[in-house]
Amino acid sequence: MADNYTDPSGNTAQFRAFVESPDPDPAAAAPAPSRLPLIAGIGVVVVVVVLVAWLVLS
Repeated sequence: MADNYTDPSGNTAQFRAFVESPDPDPAAAAPAPSRLPLIAGIGVVVVVVVLVAWLVLS
């Protein structure tokens, strides 16, 4: 954050400019997708590799 931050409620002109400013892009504010499927997929791959290695070495 910049050192010279000015509170928009400091005076009427700054507050009006703050209120009338356009909203940020809603797509940019969207939450990141869940990583649960990625983690589950990696877990399945690890289990399959361990199972195949166990069958080969038995």
